[in-house]
Amino acid sequence: MISDSVIREQLTNVLDETSFAGIGEYEKGKVRDSYKQDGKRIIVVTDRISAFDCVLGTIPFKGQVLNQLAAFWFEKTKDIVPNHVISIPDPNVMVVKECEQLPLEFIVRGYITGVTKTSAWYNYEQGVRNLCGNPLPDGLKKNQKLDHPIITPTTKLEKHDRNVSKEEAIAEGLIDNDTFDEAADLCFKLYNYGVEHAAKQGLIFVDTKYEIGRYDGKLVISDEINTPDSSRYWYMDTYQELLDAGEEQRKLDKEYVREWLAAQGFIGDGEAPVLTDEVRVEAAKRYIMAYELITGREFVVTTEPVDERIEKAVQSFVV
Repeated sequence: MISDSVIREQLTNVLDETSFAGIGEYEKGKVRDSYKQDGKRIIVVTDRISAFDCVLGTIPFKGQVLNQLAAFWFEKTKDIVPNHVISIPDPNVMVVKECEQLPLEFIVRGYITGVTKTSAWYNYEQGVRNLCGNPLPDGLKKNQKLDHPIITPTTKLEKHDRNVSKEEAIAEGLIDNDTFDEAADLCFKLYNYGVEHAAKQGLIFVDTKYEIGRYDGKLVISDEINTPDSSRYWYMDTYQELLDAGEEQRKLDKEYVREWLAAQGFIGDGEAPVLTDEVRVEAAKRYIMAYELITGREFVVTTEPVDERIEKAVQSFVV
């Protein structure tokens, strides 16, 4: 496992912004910068971290972890659900097929948890007993396993994500019935595979967010898949003990940062607090540990200036 001192040395060697000339039409997301060409897109995964729909700063090695972990899952699941990957020319770069994205994010939940305003537990505490068309019984405890996984869609083209049911999404013209059902089926297949793989690694795959695109008339999984940014992972060996004690689970995901922000009184409104170096180092450790535990592979650290390394990698895509 990479040491705190190595991470601390890299606090300034992070990829915050990109600006590569000649490789396509630039688009900036919360975490990913992309360059659109004819029929494909070069995605550069930065070290930016977002929570509560706000970009908060950078975490060392985060982009590398996300890209390499997404590549791992895309390869593992390509025979279950088709995806958009063409190549991985750099630890932070993924070249993908240009897809028409569905205007919904599909969140698959196996447990009731979370602190964001769209999370299952936040809504449950507010008295919600039907979450996006999924009935929830009284008496659930935070972090409790649900009887079966559920899908809770959210909008993705608004400033803040908004929970919607299948019926609401159809009524708003966001999606049609058949497309929703086909996308949901793909998401359940991916989630169930993730649950099985994580269990072999001693982890609980709690919940995740999937984005679906359409390529050549077929639905494909796109963006990222089963990463610590889009998913929650808990340690299996202490799950029941902590649940019974009413204590928080041991986590390997972005929830650590969300909870730190919430403890400072920030859950999306007003000005976000500045992440301390201690929080950035701890978050980096958790991202790296997640990569190693999920994949069973050692995380390879490169200390070359990350922006220079990536600029070399994308030069072959100049048009």
